[in-house]
Amino acid sequence: MAKQNRTAIEPTRAQDYPEWYQQVVRAAELAENSPVRGCMVIRPWGYSLWENMQRVLDKMFRDTGHENAYFPLFIPVGYLQKEAEHVEGFAKECAVVTHSKLEMNADGKLVPAAPLEEPLIVRPTSETIIGEMYSRWVQSYRDLPVLINQWANVVRWEMRTRLFLRTAEFLWQEGHTAHATREEAEAETLKMLRVYEDFAQNWMAMPVICGRKTEGEKFPGAVDTYCIEAMMQDGKALQAGTSHFLGQNFAKASQIKYLAEDGAQKYAWTTSWGVSTRLIGGMIMTHSDDNGLVLPPRLAPLHVVILPVAHKEEDKAVVEKSCDDLKTALEERSYCGRQIAVRVDKRDLRGGEKAWSWVKKGVPLRVEIGPRDIASGTVFVSRRDTLEKMSVSRAGFIEHIAKALADIQDAMFARAKKYRDENTVYPKTKEEFYEYFSSETGGALKCGFAVADFCADAEIEDALAKDLKVTVRCVPLDGGEPRGNCIFTGKPAKCRAVFAKSY
Repeated sequence: MAKQNRTAIEPTRAQDYPEWYQQVVRAAELAENSPVRGCMVIRPWGYSLWENMQRVLDKMFRDTGHENAYFPLFIPVGYLQKEAEHVEGFAKECAVVTHSKLEMNADGKLVPAAPLEEPLIVRPTSETIIGEMYSRWVQSYRDLPVLINQWANVVRWEMRTRLFLRTAEFLWQEGHTAHATREEAEAETLKMLRVYEDFAQNWMAMPVICGRKTEGEKFPGAVDTYCIEAMMQDGKALQAGTSHFLGQNFAKASQIKYLAEDGAQKYAWTTSWGVSTRLIGGMIMTHSDDNGLVLPPRLAPLHVVILPVAHKEEDKAVVEKSCDDLKTALEERSYCGRQIAVRVDKRDLRGGEKAWSWVKKGVPLRVEIGPRDIASGTVFVSRRDTLEKMSVSRAGFIEHIAKALADIQDAMFARAKKYRDENTVYPKTKEEFYEYFSSETGGALKCGFAVADFCADAEIEDALAKDLKVTVRCVPLDGGEPRGNCIFTGKPAKCRAVFAKSY
């Protein structure tokens, strides 16, 4: 029997994809489960990723005219009650605060005391509390538009959780805007969707489809919901970001009215849009391999890690000095507006153990320097994305570091896009569609994207979810026009939709 190569992560993707994902998260020291059921502790390496995402997105928001603010964590239950459709969509996920303090009972245990006059909801999203504030701030057309973003945490009481992808508490940003006209609000909704597309593709190296959700899949209370959808390496879809045109629904519920130029009282038009730490989960599942995390250079906490290789004690000082000098030279250069981030790993660990720890953390470039490298003016470089290793000129490595990182970024996007395209099918009949999502490959149900003409019938959507656990992910903004009849009913199609199993 042929000997199988061991991988750093076991099981592999092919053996058990969900468990592989959990092991990648743990091995990279990104996050772990907390003592509170369904919540996570984000470790420094994982939080550095989120900080880099925040930094880039925050600039994108500011460049499009938005300002940051902060709104309360607690929302009076009466505020949610104002928007019936909205509260119905979130009711089962709400965490409720009913008491204001604790007291010791006769058994010496702390128990809730002093019931609140009105229960408070730990925010699942902030439309209602922000709507209340906008109703106070907006009086005239001169007060519009209001363009505000909030970086915060939210709580949705999920029963089945998975680190980053679905947790009871998670971090996110939520943009909330108010406008004088429908056209302006709709333009804002689509503009922010394209901001998310830009970020996902050009920073995360994750190809996405921009599209509109169907009636059954849209955000509770929204007129239209738009999304970016990405394909993970198991073929499932991940909704990576959403942008909602809320019409005047929330404005009427919160009484966001303004005096128009013609002297009439009118309701504002509002939007909301957001992405969360789920993006980290998407990045893991798009790029990582059976040896661990693979990070796009534009978001990686470190671009380069340098490993001193000195087998003799007398060589140690010289080798470490050479590594420190290389670090200084690299840090004088930049990539995508950011100083090259470098660390020299001087930990007292065996060489293989040290190297593999950085492989599992996904650092784009790993450099080893020993006495022979110093003598020859070279460095030994390993690319994380391809596992390619090569000896290169030290001076050339410094000179071309930005290009090397750009090449990795581009290659990661190209590989992910190729995978998505190769796993997208175009069934022409209902039978072909059902066969595709019901067939088995390697012992697991086959997954991928199916693009087909659809009549947008809600009953068909319900049947697909029940029969195949497949949903309409979106109607693409580019290429969503129907080309024939619905493959399920034979009726004239209303759109060309993307179907998939999803997270």
